[in-house]
Amino acid sequence: MTHEAQLIENEAIGEQLSRLVLPSGLTVVVFPRPGFKKTFATFATHYGSIDNAFRDPKSGQVVEVPDGIAHFLEHKMFEKKGGGDAFDDFARFGASSNAYTDYTSTTFLFQTTSHVLDNLGILLDFVQEPYFTDANVEKEKGIIEQEIRMYLDMPGDRLHSNLMKALYVNHPVRIDIAGTVESIRTITPEDLYTCYRTFYHPSNMVLLVIGDIDPQRVFDYTWENQKAKEYGNQSPITRIYPDEPHRVNEKHREQEMVVSMPLFVMGYKDTQTGLVGRELLRHEMTYGLMWQMLCGKSSPLFQNLYQQGLINDRFYARYGASTTFGFSTVGGETPDPKALEAQLVDGLQQAPLREEDLARAKKRELGEFIALFQNPEELAYAFNHLFFRQIDIFDYVDTILSIGLDDIEQARQVHLQESERASSVIKPISS
Repeated sequence: MTHEAQLIENEAIGEQLSRLVLPSGLTVVVFPRPGFKKTFATFATHYGSIDNAFRDPKSGQVVEVPDGIAHFLEHKMFEKKGGGDAFDDFARFGASSNAYTDYTSTTFLFQTTSHVLDNLGILLDFVQEPYFTDANVEKEKGIIEQEIRMYLDMPGDRLHSNLMKALYVNHPVRIDIAGTVESIRTITPEDLYTCYRTFYHPSNMVLLVIGDIDPQRVFDYTWENQKAKEYGNQSPITRIYPDEPHRVNEKHREQEMVVSMPLFVMGYKDTQTGLVGRELLRHEMTYGLMWQMLCGKSSPLFQNLYQQGLINDRFYARYGASTTFGFSTVGGETPDPKALEAQLVDGLQQAPLREEDLARAKKRELGEFIALFQNPEELAYAFNHLFFRQIDIFDYVDTILSIGLDDIEQARQVHLQESERASSVIKPISS
């Protein structure tokens, strides 16, 4: 059986992918990697921790669900009706499996060196056969409560979480992905089924396979698997987010934990939201290049801070965004958070932006992008992240080449606003 797929190529980097959209709306993508011993596959849905208010596609009614439910649902999907779980099924065919939830998506995955189609069937079937009962939901609450408490004891996690609460007033990106102990205790099987029906419809999902396999075999197998399942048409999902002011919620947050040296991070809230597709890609890449030029290891600012002993090799500066939020984070370990913050605020405004630095930053970005295609796990993460924001992964090269020094300077002037800046510190426990 042959199904007409779309072949998409990028001659500049010598890469290609094949894509097929099934009648159910599911997008199937294959990156053929001749000679690769491992095959890596993901089944992802555009549903993350910030999607806690939406309109039911069938009734049109507004639904509000407990914080952390996307992560809770990810956990529950592995359990099978009749006993056992999907992990055991994958193990029987020599595959390892996992899953993760972030702010905007949930991803299920496996990697294997054999029985690719058998494992692909397991992946499709367990994600598309939910099974929630009062008993198994209550049992899961105890497991996730332990996970939440573990995160509460992790300094790096608290550093980021406190920054999000300082930066954002209303947007759910300020809420921990796993929710709180209190919020997950209120989750019911009915809540899980409502979210599942809304966000796990094939039209809101993408199946990705990377490995030494003929794309047509994947398309034929997936077509037959999905043909046996009934999915009606679904209206576009309406997600509901509260209005978010430009100002930050708090300027500074501190917490004492068991650390040998203070952890510091400074954040800038991006108020330019609502972007999608190539416009969002260009925006994100411009900000990423800006941070490389301002704070990269070859920058004068990094060298100055390093020589003073205010930072070490773990210092970082990066930007991340979706369609409804965006933020930059700058920080790391430091013996003097106040001194580091003061020098960063001043140095970021004063640091020179030069053409040769931009050329070097672009070269590095392009090199890292090309290297993605030799790392299936990183490629899958990047592809899914772009896909759900309506970005073509092969637009990357042309987009980065189009960014000029004026774009970088404008990004600095727009983004590095004092009213949109906050900081977070984890300090050693006082004696």
